[in-house]
Order: sequence, then structure tokens, then C-alpha cells
Amino acid sequence: MLRAEELVGVVFAGLSALVIEDVVEGGEVIRVRARTREEQVPCPVCGTLTGRVHGRFGRTVADVPVDGRRVVVSVRVRRLACQAWSCSRRTFREQVPGLLERYQRRTSRLADQLGAVVRELAGRASARMSAALAVGLSRSTALRLLAALPLPQVQVPRVLGVDDFALKRRHRYATILINAETSEPVDVLPGRGAVILEEWLRTHPGVEVVCRDGSLVYAEAVRRALPEAVQVSDRWHLWRNLCDKTLAEVRSHSACWATVNPPCPGGVREQTTRERWQQIHNLLDQGIGLLECARRLDINLNTVKRYARRGEPEELRIAPRYRATLVDPYRDHLRARRAEDPAVPVTQLLREIKELGYTGSLNLLYRYLNQGRAEGDRPVTTPRHLARLLLTHPDHLRDKDADLLRDLTAGCPELTELARLIDAFAQLLTPADGNDVLLSAWITDARAADLPHLHSLAKGLDLDRPAVNAALTLPFHNGRTEGVNTRTKRIMRQMHGRAGFELLRHRILLS
Repeated sequence: MLRAEELVGVVFAGLSALVIEDVVEGGEVIRVRARTREEQVPCPVCGTLTGRVHGRFGRTVADVPVDGRRVVVSVRVRRLACQAWSCSRRTFREQVPGLLERYQRRTSRLADQLGAVVRELAGRASARMSAALAVGLSRSTALRLLAALPLPQVQVPRVLGVDDFALKRRHRYATILINAETSEPVDVLPGRGAVILEEWLRTHPGVEVVCRDGSLVYAEAVRRALPEAVQVSDRWHLWRNLCDKTLAEVRSHSACWATVNPPCPGGVREQTTRERWQQIHNLLDQGIGLLECARRLDINLNTVKRYARRGEPEELRIAPRYRATLVDPYRDHLRARRAEDPAVPVTQLLREIKELGYTGSLNLLYRYLNQGRAEGDRPVTTPRHLARLLLTHPDHLRDKDADLLRDLTAGCPELTELARLIDAFAQLLTPADGNDVLLSAWITDARAADLPHLHSLAKGLDLDRPAVNAALTLPFHNGRTEGVNTRTKRIMRQMHGRAGFELLRHRILLS
């Protein structure tokens, strides 16, 4: 069993540089009386060792809590006299390196702990967390501690990741630079564009590879500042561009594949969509503008624009969610009643099925009928659903989804060709030697196919061909930059209302 003196040495091991004279329990506060050791220390000016005491004074500092209570240390510190006659400093106050720093009211280990808290939580959140840890700290003090933390020295990486993020969407942006091999933030630049990135690259030589998205602005900046550097386009953005073009192609061929899985006849949503699409396009064919169409039909202008952009009403389908509901046991009754009398009120149907045991609400019945579930047992395929099936790896498709995809593409030769091109492009996204040659063949096939939207994708790939080739053959990517951007958005949400750029940059570089 430890004796009292040994127990004090264990609990307050961080104060081992001092001589602990007494420990007093005072309710919520534990007070420790201590003094510095009687040892010679070097003069801060000339470095001469001295132990001559000129006087003593007291310092009161806070230490890390013990047993959930604050710890206050009262230290007797010596004022020493330098014995070197040539020294300009006659007396000086004794410091305890690693424990007591000049002008500080906290021990170094408590300051380190608070620094870790404010680095993650910043102002108000740090104050709340510190109170839970039995340390008094205001939000303003937390921000001062955060601003006082030293930033790491800028180490110019060999592989640089570049991306931008919004300080205020559509108004102010910033550019973030990271080490694409280690994910460490390198710098945060106020603004975005070629000029600011080019200036940074010229003043920080040593970058050999730059990972970026498809921005041609950043590409031009790198080309001017580092003409010998290798630019790598982001593979995720390449795949995203293909996804957007796939959806556009599927929508443009909806007249072919929609006949394979037609909507349920008599569905309220399907019928309303067709009627509204026909009304809007009839007015547009007469030369009537979008705003006048909205006024005549008494619908929102954005709705008119959405219908006007679609060449076929099938492109506007919204697949119903076919989950089990309380209405399912009464589907046959609803189907028979609506077949006998298509104009039967929903409230009448509600009364009838309630007599049969229905316990749901009127809103649930409304949604059930509007989705067409009373007329059919399967959801309507939408362009977005078909695009997702085309873009999903065949091994990850369920059997029924694979069968549906096969049926839908069988009725449209263009979609069959699109599926083949998607599969070939997906294989190129695994970096390997020779993928640049395969990409040339893929672009040739895409241009030869009757798929206009893929033609624009092929044109965009050719505009940034060296960076795309590097993305498909080299292991570097911009994914780590996107991860740092995600952390940056979290930091901005935490600092909402007090997120000045300098403080934000400080937190990003410390993260």
C-alpha cells in the first residue's frame, strides 16, 4: 500500500519538477503548495549558472483536474542574481521549463490539454466541454488559445491536391492545398482562380504532381507556374460526368424502353402527368412563352420549365415506393370498386374498407391510390432508376434488377451500346498501364455510337486529355482533398457566425 507521500507523488506526478509541501482539500478545489528546487539555473542572457537567491515571490497557476475537481498550485519561485559581472541582466525570475511558462496562469500540461480541446471545438463548444472537465474557460479565451497555437511549417509536398470550397455560396470561395499522399493540409488561400494558385506555386517550388478536379482554370495555373509538373484529373469527377450523361441518354430514349414496363393504366399520377405535359407542349407549339403558359394553366413557372424540358411525358415519372402498408389487404376491393365506378370518392372508399377492418388514415389511402398501387403490383421504371441500374456493377445487382435491366435494354439498341460503353469506362477507372490507349479506343467507340450526350463527354475528355491519361494510369487521386473539404465544412458549421477567414484557416491547418 502506498504511503501518503508516495500517493501525492503519483497523483501529482506532473509536478515532479517542484517540491510539494502541502495538499489541502477545499471542496470543489484542491490547493497544492509547492516550491522550486534549490538548484542552479542558467542566466537567460549569458547562460552562467547561478544559485544566488535575490528574493522570492509567489505564482498561482491552474493544473489538470483531479477527481473531477479543479487543482490550483501556489508555487514559491526564486528571483536569482547573475554572478557574471559582464552580464547586462542583474536579476531574473526562475522559470520551470515544461511546467511553468512566462506570464502563463496554467501549467504546460493543462495548456496542452486545452489546446487539444479548442483545436477540435473552437469557442462556445470548448467552453462547455471545459466546464464538464472542471476547467474554467470562456469562449473568447478559447479562441485566443486557438489563435496562439503555432501553425506547422509549410512543407511543400511532392504530390499536391488542389480544390476549392465556398465560404459563402455563390459569393466568396477559398482554395485548399493538401499533401495528396498524407492528407495533411498545406495551405488555405483566400479566393480561387488561376492567379492565386499560380502565385503560390511560384513561391513554393518542389511540386511534381498536382491532383485536381476538371477545372481548366486550375489546369492553366499549373501549366503556367509548373510546366513540367504532371496534372492528374480526379477519377470520381470523371465517373460523375459519365453518370450525368447516362441519365440524359436514358431520358432521350424513354420512348423505346418505357414500352417494356408501362405504367399502370388509370393511375392518377400518370394520367395527370400526361395531361399536363400535353397542355404545356400544345401552348409552346403555338409560340406561347413559358410565363404565359404558367398564367394560363395557373401553375408555377418552374413546373412549366420542368415539363418543357422533357421531350416525352415518360421522362417525368416518379416511381412510387412499393412498401408494405395497411392498405395492401384491401387492394382487391379498391381495384374492383374503381373498375365499377372510376369517379367513386376516396372518402367513400375509406368508409367501405374501414368496415372491413382498415385502421389506417385517409392520407395513407390517398397516397396509395395516387401512386397507382390499386391498379398494379409493380413500380413504374423511371429514367433515374434505369440509369442507376446501368451504372451499378453487374455483380452487385439483384436477380430481379438484372432481369429488368436486360428487358429494358433489349428494346433499345442504343441502350445496349450505352451499357457496353459504361462497363468499358468503369474498367478504365482502375489505374493501370495502357489505360490511356484503351481510352482512345473508348472515345472512338463513343463517337461512333448514336449517343449524342456521350459525344460531349468524349469532347471534354479530349480537352483535358493529358490529365485524364494520368488519372487512369497513375495511383494518385484527389479523394483526400475531398475528405479535407468535408472536414472543412464541419469546422465552418461549428464556427457559424464567427468564422473569419484567418481563424478558419488556422483551424484547417491545425486539423
